[in-house]
Amino acid sequence: MERGTLDDLAAFAAVARTRSFTRAAPGLGLSVSALSYAIKRLERRLGTRLLQRNSRSVAPTSAGARLLETLEPALGDVEHALQELDRDRSAVTGIVRITATRQGYEAVIRPILGEFARRYPEAQVEVLIEYEFRDIIAASIDAGIRMGEKLEQDMIAVRVGPRLRMAMIASPAYLAGGNTPHEPGDLRHHRCIRYRMRAGGVVIPWEFDRDGHAVSVDVAGPLTVNEPELAVDAALDGLGLAYVLEERAASHIAAGRLVRLLEDWTQPFPGFFLYYPSRRQLQPTLAALIEILRRAV
Repeated sequence: MERGTLDDLAAFAAVARTRSFTRAAPGLGLSVSALSYAIKRLERRLGTRLLQRNSRSVAPTSAGARLLETLEPALGDVEHALQELDRDRSAVTGIVRITATRQGYEAVIRPILGEFARRYPEAQVEVLIEYEFRDIIAASIDAGIRMGEKLEQDMIAVRVGPRLRMAMIASPAYLAGGNTPHEPGDLRHHRCIRYRMRAGGVVIPWEFDRDGHAVSVDVAGPLTVNEPELAVDAALDGLGLAYVLEERAASHIAAGRLVRLLEDWTQPFPGFFLYYPSRRQLQPTLAALIEILRRAV
């Protein structure tokens, strides 16, 4: 079959059904003259006249009527197949695979899983707890969740989850000596619990901000950990100062087991972002998940 023949056959069927070039043209997205040319091209290709035309009417010839009788069920099957494909393309079904840190999962994904499962019972979420970055396209992963400053390049990013805030903490026993820090520079005279990132292995400095004045301090101390919970435990044990997300220490602060310090130097910041490849068509299940996450922010 020559290229364009199927389109011309569909054009012929539309004209034959409506008995009008004028009525058939809009549904095909063609002008009347373009539609007329398509029919003439088809007749020339088939070597037979398919339509009788005069100034007032259009009707199939006997050959055209036989062709239309054969075409109608075939074109109906094609239309049905296209509708099914469109439904599949827009259905929220199947698995959406997400890579996230444990913290990202707890803060972003876990709170909305119940709603997502209720609204889309045929969809599934697969969460891969990871800390290292990897090529999510090569790994067949649909999206990732990370802090905003740690996103992969060439990705579309959507802010999800609440704004976050850091908290510098110490036990009352550690502060009993009276040497309480009042500004970031004082930390150089304190024992600090350092944090080494799992991804990349970098010991991160403690960053502060007050009234637009940003300060970064490379702290020192007797312990370095790669789990924030361990830093909280060390602070509870009186080993030194720790710097963690405030939610991790909130219950201990409320109970008086820990004291919060330099609070005016810790401003809220955008937390987690969901990112996905910019050149990949957004699948319906991921789009539905993003829509719920956006409303939860």
